[in-house]
Amino acid sequence: MLRIYLKRWVSQLFTRLPNHKPELNQNLKTMKRTVLIIVLLLMYTSASAQLFSKEKIVNQENFDKDFLTWGYFLGFNSYDFKFQYTADQAKNPDILVETTLGFNVGLVGDMRINEYLNLRFEPGLYITTRNLQYDESYFAGQEFNQFDLVREVKSTYIHFPLLLKASTKRINNFKPFVVGGFSTALNLSSNEENPDDNDAGEFRTKKNMLFYELGFGIDFYLEWFKFTPSIRGIFAINDELVRDNDPNSPWTSNIDKMQTRGIFVNFTFQ
Repeated sequence: MLRIYLKRWVSQLFTRLPNHKPELNQNLKTMKRTVLIIVLLLMYTSASAQLFSKEKIVNQENFDKDFLTWGYFLGFNSYDFKFQYTADQAKNPDILVETTLGFNVGLVGDMRINEYLNLRFEPGLYITTRNLQYDESYFAGQEFNQFDLVREVKSTYIHFPLLLKASTKRINNFKPFVVGGFSTALNLSSNEENPDDNDAGEFRTKKNMLFYELGFGIDFYLEWFKFTPSIRGIFAINDELVRDNDPNSPWTSNIDKMQTRGIFVNFTFQ
């Protein structure tokens, strides 16, 4: 309506002005440019107002108001080992850890504390493999073969983390958060009770582990569910190594402590 009114007013203005005087022709051109600029500015202002004042569609508006919510997650992991060595190890190179990409799957239970805090329990299955590579200097004065320089460590963890999730205020259909807490894990692939050690090719690890975890992610509120990608770091508290029967074992005697650390990338659906 505003554009039609301005167009009619300009047309009437131009037809009423005499056009036989040269000095008026210049004035008409100036007025045309001025009116055109005003019309364009008004159109832009109107369009901008409609764009930014339009209400956003809020998905799953009441999702976070439930006291308890449930879901599941799928993801990937990359586990590593952090070694602390004895004083005698200073003369030898570090043990190299070759990591692989593992798989995660599990369940999510979420308890609402308030608008910004949630307590989460995320039991899951984590499968990974790590290869340890020893330098030949570890076997100085001993007979060895290439098989002795490599040890494969397979781990299948049943993971039980209890986490505190701290979120920001929801912004339209997404909400960033940080998360942290403690966890325990049962290693189903542990050979802690196996009497055979590295002399028989068995690198032994403990069955029960304790960790602390830190991470971050973003909740995306979709039309039918909430989707949450997250990244989390995990760090062992206790020593995972089971030492060989021989106190002078080239595989374990120089290790003071061996602790798991890793990164999880999880995709949660609630």
